[in-house]
Amino acid sequence: MFSAKSYDRVGFDAANADHGHDIVYLEPRLDCQTVGLAAGAEVICAFVNDDLSEPVIDALAAGGTSVIALRCAGFNNVDLDAARRHGMTVVRVPAYSPNAVAEHTLAMILALNRRIHRAYNRVRDGNFSLDGLVGFDLAGKTVGVVGTGKIGAIVARLLWHLRCRVLAVDMFEDEHLLGLGVDYVDLATALSDSDIVTLNCPLTDDTHHMIDADSIATMRRGVMLVNTGRGALVDTAAVIDGLKSGHIGSLALDVYEEESSLFFADRSEEIIDDDVFARLLTFPNVLITAHQAFLTDEALSAIATTTLANVAAVTSGEPCDNVVA
Repeated sequence: MFSAKSYDRVGFDAANADHGHDIVYLEPRLDCQTVGLAAGAEVICAFVNDDLSEPVIDALAAGGTSVIALRCAGFNNVDLDAARRHGMTVVRVPAYSPNAVAEHTLAMILALNRRIHRAYNRVRDGNFSLDGLVGFDLAGKTVGVVGTGKIGAIVARLLWHLRCRVLAVDMFEDEHLLGLGVDYVDLATALSDSDIVTLNCPLTDDTHHMIDADSIATMRRGVMLVNTGRGALVDTAAVIDGLKSGHIGSLALDVYEEESSLFFADRSEEIIDDDVFARLLTFPNVLITAHQAFLTDEALSAIATTTLANVAAVTSGEPCDNVVA
């Protein structure tokens, strides 16, 4: 298991009591430099920022790996063609706790709107001034929810309960959301008509940089943009320009396009050499968390349980509904 943290071990050790797999926990992320650590392993377990490009998969296959078990829903970091060429099976966890990510999305919206992050630091410094902390009522605001799968549907419901007008964008309409009065519209309408836009869709060729300079120009001035989906849904340079001009009023990110070299490690003693990310940190109206939206006890337990069940099914030749290649 690559990119293994202490919280991963707790969940997987508990879930493994039902399976008895021999799990070797490796803290480094999987890439061309670390792939040799997997030599002789029938199965490797990877996370969202592990590198499963063609050279890595070639090396895994040469070392005897036949199963790639993703402990996440997305698989855009996997070269599926290379995996198929080597006869590898790739499995994933399509849904662990959509509530975890949806609730974190709402938490970011509330914190960013009411400047909770800034207020917290002020009070700790003995500054009790309220200047610069003015937010707005969510009730009555229009929110565009891009993607209404398992996570996005919950985000839409939570916002509806806060009496927002919700505009949803998805190829497939959720009947429950329609019953609540959520309106399904195209992306252009959602972007142009929303006070808040939240991205809860997967990363594909069609959604890559769906938020770019052109789409930002169509948004309402002062829009709040929230991304808890995938980093590359957003063209970060274009968003920075939008923040500088004031067209984007505030930004919340739990994911970042170049996060693989930053997130999931303590870099407090390092110089961050990513100038784009460093620029984001200078804005007072930007709130960033380090890909923690999934991080709840319930989600970690579900991830471990599903991942090990996937491995047990595939290695024993039984059907598995979570195979992607």
